[in-house]
Amino acid sequence: MSARNTDSNTASELCVVIIGGGITGLSAAMRLHRALGQRTSPRLHCTVIEQDAQLGGKIKTYRDNGLVMEAGPDSLLARKTAGIDLVRSLGLEGDLVDSNPRARKTYIVHKGHLESMPLGTNMGVPAFFGSMWKTKLISPLGKARALLDMFIPKSGIEGDQSLGVFLRRRLGNEVVDQLIEPLAAGIYAARIDDLSLQATYPVFADLERKQGSLMRGSRQLLDAAAPMSGASAKKSGRSAFLTLRTGLQALIERLYDELHEWAELRTQTKVTEVVRDAQGGYAVAIEGPGNPEVLHADAVIVTVPAFVASELLSGLSAKAANLCAIRYASTATVFLGYEPGTVNVDLDASGFLVPRSEHMGITASTWVSSKWPHTAKDGRVLIRCYVGRSGQQESLQLENDAITAMVQDELRKVLNISAQPWFVKITRWPQSMPNYPVGHTDLVSDVELALQNEAPGVFIAGAGYHGLGIPDCIANANGAAEKVLQHLHLNADS
Repeated sequence: MSARNTDSNTASELCVVIIGGGITGLSAAMRLHRALGQRTSPRLHCTVIEQDAQLGGKIKTYRDNGLVMEAGPDSLLARKTAGIDLVRSLGLEGDLVDSNPRARKTYIVHKGHLESMPLGTNMGVPAFFGSMWKTKLISPLGKARALLDMFIPKSGIEGDQSLGVFLRRRLGNEVVDQLIEPLAAGIYAARIDDLSLQATYPVFADLERKQGSLMRGSRQLLDAAAPMSGASAKKSGRSAFLTLRTGLQALIERLYDELHEWAELRTQTKVTEVVRDAQGGYAVAIEGPGNPEVLHADAVIVTVPAFVASELLSGLSAKAANLCAIRYASTATVFLGYEPGTVNVDLDASGFLVPRSEHMGITASTWVSSKWPHTAKDGRVLIRCYVGRSGQQESLQLENDAITAMVQDELRKVLNISAQPWFVKITRWPQSMPNYPVGHTDLVSDVELALQNEAPGVFIAGAGYHGLGIPDCIANANGAAEKVLQHLHLNADS
């Protein structure tokens, strides 16, 4: 399909350009398609621009030798319904797979050995002192310090603050560094002291405000959730985390099937500039196979990382330049596949997390064949290790062979796995994980408002703004698509 330039737009056609062909961009296109796909007057022409050769962004599944390996995110959080809603709308509900209920335990590396995460924690915050008292992860002094949370007065800070500073004040350094920070780093690949409380875990601020204690509030949350989650699990038959049998890339493949005859999906194409045009819309300059082109757009959805959006949009609104304050961490995933009978270790959990104090190259590990048994058949063992996070980027400077050797050496020390893997696959993700800074929510709101006033019809969406999980991105994409429909004075019925 050839691109439409400014000369080809007609009064009977409205043009939307979506910059970025990851899950956010494709979901936005899908929402527009479902709303207006059969419309004939005015017709909506949608173009999705993706710089890479493959659509999907961070969703990438390798299917090889009977293994199913997620190089990026590996699951959907069921309670965030946008992900499951999209799965259903694409006819993939029958392919949903639950995580293994016998492998939901998580270990934490402590002094070179694995210790179980204490039972009854709320995102790492101890809810039951009895289970915390038994753990070896926290010293007696650290446990006593955590108990002060029951008596420490509220901070009194109304605005945003550092997640780490907030938690350290209430629970002390040990609980934060050994329990909470490894969990948060597993999601954001960030230093917990650099993250925004309001943008990452606002529930903690709510617990302090309403209960005066994170431990007391977490216990009430878990007590209230237990019967509800049990009833919900029985009703839905589903676990908290779900994936697709052939991998999450099936989402991207099905989106392509739905969209490729309706929308123009252009890969290996880079957007170099977005400016106002003489038609009252926007001129989107692109470079790709063939000659450079300029596309007319009546509306634009920008789903690329925040630092790229900052460059593209700063000419339309000076405020957009502030998006560069959202830093991104680089990471890598390392898959190791082992033949049956070569790993003589009971991999009875979803994996392990690594506190920074352990000074390891591995930051976390998922025991994939335990967590998702369908991913490796016939007794094969599949392990995924993560390398790199903010403040720990040194390992990413190594060549692939050196990273593999480092990961194998650390698995030998922690898990006593001495066997050689028959399969190794490394995927590098440069500047891939957005770290929401203090003031993030206000920053994003200010940019969105500035675009609304100074560049109406231009919208930002994606992992850099309102949550970085797949369901968050889909929900953000749906919201951006709805704003496009409102801006163009369109709806499914008009």
